[in-house]
Amino acid sequence: MIQLIRGFKDILPEESALWQHIENTARALFEDFGFREIHPPVLEKTELFKRSIGEDTDIVEKEMYTFADRNGDLITLRPEATASVVRSYIQHKMYAVDPIRKMYTIGPMFRRERPQKGRYRQFYQINAEVFGEASPYIDAQLIFMLVTLFSKLGVMDINAHINSLGCPECRPDFRKALSELLISRKEQLCEDCIRRSERNPLRVLDCKVPACREAVSEAPSIMDFLCPDCARHFDTVQAMLVKQGVRFELDKRLVRGLDYYTRTTFELQTGALGAQSAVAGGGRYDGLVKALGGPAHPAIGFAIGFDRLVEIVSQSQENLEKKPVIFIAALGEEGIQNGYIWANELCLAGVPTEADFSGKSLKSLMKRADRMGALFVLMVGESELKEGRVVLRDMKTKEQHAFPVDKLTETITNFLNR
Repeated sequence: MIQLIRGFKDILPEESALWQHIENTARALFEDFGFREIHPPVLEKTELFKRSIGEDTDIVEKEMYTFADRNGDLITLRPEATASVVRSYIQHKMYAVDPIRKMYTIGPMFRRERPQKGRYRQFYQINAEVFGEASPYIDAQLIFMLVTLFSKLGVMDINAHINSLGCPECRPDFRKALSELLISRKEQLCEDCIRRSERNPLRVLDCKVPACREAVSEAPSIMDFLCPDCARHFDTVQAMLVKQGVRFELDKRLVRGLDYYTRTTFELQTGALGAQSAVAGGGRYDGLVKALGGPAHPAIGFAIGFDRLVEIVSQSQENLEKKPVIFIAALGEEGIQNGYIWANELCLAGVPTEADFSGKSLKSLMKRADRMGALFVLMVGESELKEGRVVLRDMKTKEQHAFPVDKLTETITNFLNR
């Protein structure tokens, strides 16, 4: 028997209803806020991710699914969505009519990480991106929208962490102070962080190795190095979040280690799965559009870990799997033929209907209807057809109703809508 590739999973029909509920909730909310959906491809040129994520990151060095196509060009299964959306924004000159664009995308990403609970090699994300808007108010709105989504999904154990990364003017002084600390603590750092401290010291702050976290526990805060413009920007973001009742805490460890990230960065953390862990994160990447060959337009966005969100929402949501309203228990060849027609008509009329054409006994059919959770069973056989009527049984109250065969779909639809 051929089985799944390690690190991949099937999303079974029993789970799909919850996935659809989350997707539909996100789509409705995002579109109310002016976002429009984009569907970038899952395959991109490898160079896109090397330039956007960075060649010295774990994602590019160790985790990407990269291979040469028949022409010898290196292509990669996307490990994240932002780079693809930025590439599309530039390639299609979306900024030509109006530089301010709001877009979201929902779909699979691919990273060859060590598989574990809630982390797969094909995983799913919900992304939202805003281009062409530098105002701190859009930063606050994006965080507010993200927190609102979790609230609508019934996830209340959420804590927003925010930080500012400054800008190209004020960050060099912070990097210098951080580098001096890292040099003095070099013996305490892991091999990856020793390498990072030379190339991009900010990434050391994000290391999860306990010894490294201890080594940088007294690291300087970038808040002490912000230029006046960055300080005012971040003050406005905080003020707006306070006004709208969004709880947050300042987190000096919260960083994005690439140069094009600027100013506001944020993460949503939850304890719903045990240890406090991030389920969504984002920030400003004002330099990325230009870095990928586009105009110098600011941008900000976030990504939600869909698989982890499903785990959290499933703890509070009842089974959302759609059950049939009517199950047609058809007996005899004539009953099956009529049941077939009525099942199709009821489905077209917006009444979820299942039918069994196997010719099994009524007892067996009733058991199947019960297992499926059908609200009503429509019983039709030769005797009912001779009498010109069928019987509709309420599976909860056991009450039965007789209806004439003539215009049956219309009659039952009216009965259900009464």
